[in-house]
Amino acid sequence: METVSENACFGGVQGVYRHSAQSTGCDMTFGLFMPPQAKRGPVPLLWYLSGLTCTHENAMTKANAQAHAAQHGLAVVFPDTSPRGEGVADDAAYDLGQGAGFYVNATEAPWAPHFRMWDYISEDLTRVLMANFALDEARQGITGHSMGGHGALTLAMHLPERFASVSAFSPIANPTASDWGRKQFGAYLGSDETLWARHDSTLLMREKGFKGEVLVDQGNSDQFLDLLRPEALSEAMAARRQPGVFRMQPGYDHSYFFVSTFMGDHIAFHAEAMSGE
Repeated sequence: METVSENACFGGVQGVYRHSAQSTGCDMTFGLFMPPQAKRGPVPLLWYLSGLTCTHENAMTKANAQAHAAQHGLAVVFPDTSPRGEGVADDAAYDLGQGAGFYVNATEAPWAPHFRMWDYISEDLTRVLMANFALDEARQGITGHSMGGHGALTLAMHLPERFASVSAFSPIANPTASDWGRKQFGAYLGSDETLWARHDSTLLMREKGFKGEVLVDQGNSDQFLDLLRPEALSEAMAARRQPGVFRMQPGYDHSYFFVSTFMGDHIAFHAEAMSGE
């Protein structure tokens, strides 16, 4: 693992690191905030998965996470959204290829050799983090925005033994029924739609739900509402009687102004869930 940069931040350290990932077959970069409490021992870890076109840097600099994380003693990791570099497949469209990994393991050409973001998040990056930083592996939560909200919800529902808590900001909530999902799943996973279902948080909510509480925030002035389909996830949560809250926030759009406004609520939510109380 290579240290790209480290900066003092709210009494802790905001770092950027690079490592070679077996799953993606290329070097990957991630941001990690370690709170001041990590100087005394391992701290809980919150994953933040970003959306389309983002790198590790967007949320790291715009989400207003570090101050809240320092207050609650949480580390926050900001992974990249896709493999990158020479020889990694890409597309001219912003919503496919580099910057648009969708947190799945691609099986189709030309994506399959590198686009294995599910394994990268759940296995490769986890190993790197636990081997190099003072983190409590038994206390992990996950959140994300847009495409990252989709990734957070699907990973949490498939890996309930890993994640004590899950939240999302304006997630792509029903991708099998949206152009933000059908296009990418067809490209990455092929035409068999039965394989897509395990990456749809609405379908997973109907099938299995999440063992703990769920927090979802969605702006009602979001310019991408028709693509996100928040009503499908809200209805699935209600039908399953899933513990948690789905909040439609008046006047907010899809931007990081929205995310940063409610970040404090989300970090407090995860801190309480990971406290074990």
